Amino acid sequence: MTARSLRSGEDADEFDVEEALALVKEDNGAAHRAPAPPPQASGRAPEPHAHHKATPWAEARATAARAARAVTRSARRAPVSVRLEDALGLTLAAPLDALTDLPSFNTSAMDGWAVAGPGPWAVRDEGVLAGHAEPAPLTDGEAARIATGARIPPDTTAVLRSEHGQTDEKGRLHATREVVHGQDIRPRGQECRSGDQLLPPGALVTPAVLGLAAATGYDTLTAVPRPRVEVLVLGDELLTEGAPRDGLIRDALGPMLPPWLRALGAEVTAVRRLGDSAAALRKAVTGSDADVIVTTGGTAAGPVDHVHPVLDRIGAELLVDGVKVRPGHPMLLARTKENQHLVGLPGNPLAAVSGLLTLAEPLLRTLAARPAPEPYTLPLRDEAHGHPYDTRLVPVVLRGDNAVPLHYNGPAMLRGIAAADALAVVPPGGARPGQEAELLDLPWASAGIGVCFT
Repeated sequence: MTARSLRSGEDADEFDVEEALALVKEDNGAAHRAPAPPPQASGRAPEPHAHHKATPWAEARATAARAARAVTRSARRAPVSVRLEDALGLTLAAPLDALTDLPSFNTSAMDGWAVAGPGPWAVRDEGVLAGHAEPAPLTDGEAARIATGARIPPDTTAVLRSEHGQTDEKGRLHATREVVHGQDIRPRGQECRSGDQLLPPGALVTPAVLGLAAATGYDTLTAVPRPRVEVLVLGDELLTEGAPRDGLIRDALGPMLPPWLRALGAEVTAVRRLGDSAAALRKAVTGSDADVIVTTGGTAAGPVDHVHPVLDRIGAELLVDGVKVRPGHPMLLARTKENQHLVGLPGNPLAAVSGLLTLAEPLLRTLAARPAPEPYTLPLRDEAHGHPYDTRLVPVVLRGDNAVPLHYNGPAMLRGIAAADALAVVPPGGARPGQEAELLDLPWASAGIGVCFT
């Protein structure tokens, strides 16, 4: 069996959201992350024949998300029970229903006095502290010192804040302002009642979600597991330490990819350096049990570019074979097993970043059932040069209401992306100053949970 390239429309499997994930939200925005490139202007040179098989950028991203949705019915993607301390960044696979009323008893919202009836009040000797059993009822004209979070004594009229009361020489409590019935009392069930749905399936587990789950009694959450990713670093010319020398260069992708993939929601199970060996690559790919394999380099057609031949020999299905994007054109996406995909990244560092955001991000996001980010645009402060036929991804910094394109944005450069907040999606032909451009946030520059790299 040879590797097969999918043409547009061939992967037309219908996806049942509720079955495949009651759990995975339909990635409605995946196919619309960027508008289709505008028609070529009259007189523009036609695309070279050798370029025609490459997939348009927006279509490649949609294909990656669709490929992930196709495997979410599998037992490998079954929901898992995760302890709260391990659930940050996961996606809920079941509703978060309240296990109790919140609060579960009438509680004081302030430090002060619980009072009954009109004042002045005689103050009990014994106060009421948080964490203690229900205190004795109050009678009219009686008050008790109370701490924030403590149970309200039965028959309490209101809580008088510490700063709104004072005692006279006989020890009787007087209010310095009007007392309103029920003031500063949090009644049982004010926030929720037992059984209320607090969050639906598909909600991202943030620190606040962990707090809410704990407050209502959860020790574990039912979540979509992180996709397991294995990274294969290819290239005989790569050094793992020291300065470049004797024609050898430092491996920039080995240190960069694992934290970036974790920021995209993946669990990185291994990083393996294979050199330029077709046999080693084939053995690593066929022996991997990861959900996603990410390779670096070897995706072009050079004498030691082994990714395509290996995929062909093992009968992999090419879903994306080249993308109309710069940098990163020779990236690819393949289905290597029923429930496993391979993302082939180019070896040049910025080209690899382009591959991460084009193919790996929608694939991993959908496998993890994370919601798709809302597309947004900003005007470019300066001109962004484009490619004649392809979308171009340009590192930018955000300054006020503008995106400022950065220099050092060649395929082999990381200097620009290291300083960037986002990548601007520049259409074929480029963008003029003031023109709106879609932006792809970097995980650590966005407001999402992906800021966690560990």
